[in-house]
Amino acid sequence: MVLHAGALDETLAAAAGNDPALFLELRSAFAESLCHHLDLLQRARCDANWRTAVLRIRGLAASFQVQPLIELADAALSAAPGEPTVVRALCGFMTELKGAGTS
Repeated sequence: MVLHAGALDETLAAAAGNDPALFLELRSAFAESLCHHLDLLQRARCDANWRTAVLRIRGLAASFQVQPLIELADAALSAAPGEPTVVRALCGFMTELKGAGTS
């Protein structure tokens, strides 16, 4: 999946105005939050913990209008807890997000 950071960056730019330091801080906070929720998702050992982690990821994505991440979260909601293809896709998204933030 190709990360379309445009919507995220547009949302963050609107919030940060003309302050590039604030933009970077907001982007970093988004990535940190996503990383935390992915960690919880990977450690989930029951349906309730899996669903809670996925809903938090989905909520974060919706808050910043990141449609590809919303779609991944929706796929995770319908998958079995611990489904490796879903976990890999979400981790891949995180990797792409970190890579896009450095360019």
